[in-house]
Amino acid sequence: MRLENKVIIVTGSTTGIGKAIALRCAQEGARIVLHGLEEEWGLEVLDILGPEKAVLHIEDISAEGAAERLVTVAITKFGQLDAVVNNAALVASSNIQTTDTKYFERILAINTIAPFNLIKSALPYLEMQHGAVLNIGSVNAYSGEPNLLAYSVSKGALMTLTRNLGDTLFRENGVRVNQINPGWVLTETEIRRKKEHGLADDWYAELPSVYAPAGRILKPAEIAAAAVYWLADESGPVSGQVVDLEQYPFIGRNPPKDSSTIQTKNNQ
Repeated sequence: MRLENKVIIVTGSTTGIGKAIALRCAQEGARIVLHGLEEEWGLEVLDILGPEKAVLHIEDISAEGAAERLVTVAITKFGQLDAVVNNAALVASSNIQTTDTKYFERILAINTIAPFNLIKSALPYLEMQHGAVLNIGSVNAYSGEPNLLAYSVSKGALMTLTRNLGDTLFRENGVRVNQINPGWVLTETEIRRKKEHGLADDWYAELPSVYAPAGRILKPAEIAAAAVYWLADESGPVSGQVVDLEQYPFIGRNPPKDSSTIQTKNNQ
């Protein structure tokens, strides 16, 4: 197994991409610190993995001291920490008219500053294990959709954080830092959101080819499969890298006006 005996914190792992990563890492032999806001969903994931393989911590990742508490849970339960997956994020629509300072600060606190705090808190333990950090970003980091301004900026900042720490932490601490930028992913949250927007229950069955040349969008399990490589020792000395997981070049793709009813979003 590719992650045997490793202990991994996966933030935002009660649902969506984070849940898929947690389940796949456990299949590969890792012990998991689950995290999220939804205790009921988290307990369901914990029940799947079992108390010997996982522990659950429910808290807003942007709360003061949350990073330290999450690391403490890992060390108390399992005695070591080998990797951190910064997946928790707030995906919220906004543009320049609807984004005020307070709103912007909230998005940045969750999507950018919280990952930084968790990396910093985990660093002494990751250094002991020659561990790894995997940040889950978004293809929106490169410019973003018109109505994802604050979210896109926060993911752009996360990408710079990955590049910066991927260099310095590997050379100085032996800790690798890399990032996956998913495109449009069919999470539970995304299915529900589109239905709330008035789309059919099976809206994802027929998508404009401009968004889904393959005829479908990504599955959380496909992001999780890629995550294992970056968390495993087999990725060797590779650090500071950002990999886009999407089925078409995001930049320069101009969707036709008649497909504007479908808005792509990276959901975690």
